[in-house]
Amino acid sequence: MNCIIVDDEPLARAEMKALIKEVSNTEILGDFSNARMALDFLRLNQIDLIFMDIEMPMVTGLEFATQLPGSTMVIFTTAYPQYALKSYELDAIDYLLKPIDKSRLSNAIRKAEAYQGLLSDSPEKNTVEGSTADFLLIKSDRRFHRIKFVDIRFVEGLKDYVVIHTSNQKLITAMNLKTFHQKIPGDTFLRVSKSYIVNKNYIESFDHHTIYLGENELPIGEVYKKEFFAIYSGGAVSPDIMGL
Repeated sequence: MNCIIVDDEPLARAEMKALIKEVSNTEILGDFSNARMALDFLRLNQIDLIFMDIEMPMVTGLEFATQLPGSTMVIFTTAYPQYALKSYELDAIDYLLKPIDKSRLSNAIRKAEAYQGLLSDSPEKNTVEGSTADFLLIKSDRRFHRIKFVDIRFVEGLKDYVVIHTSNQKLITAMNLKTFHQKIPGDTFLRVSKSYIVNKNYIESFDHHTIYLGENELPIGEVYKKEFFAIYSGGAVSPDIMGL
């Protein structure tokens, strides 16, 4: 896997280079001080992953992310936590707060590598053929597979695909998240953001911004927050309650 770094601070770019080399074998093809320079480079080169700051002159990292090809993954690196939810709405692989923690960076790169592997397995060949009250029927390599709803922990929208996270595997298929949501039980699966649907039976806890499922943390989108609190807590908890 290769990458580039986009950050208007020279010291931040140098530190990111050193950290990437320390925790992975990811090939660094270049580093750029602004999005326009990076975009010129992208026109001539195939890039797997971009480490990108958000607050930059001329074009912000969030604006730049909307111009990227579907095959290019993004990990945002910023000192500002308030952009986290917006970054996930842009299908970012991860969101790292400066100063960058070495362990968090390593985990983010492994996540990007895992998604690159999923996408390289020709997800167009995996199709949802139908559903019953208990399972999805997915066709893959001329075989039909039953994916039980009870085994699905959450579903993630990733650009033009959805990733089905079960208790023991990840399965990617070419379908948008809205269409997928229509094929699964609405009383069990809740849309909680632009990029995530969660099986409420796996939710361990939540706060004002995040749902926790074991080692997984899913952001709660502002548009979906009121409905999620009402359904999951039975109206007992409001998103306006202080302290959440």
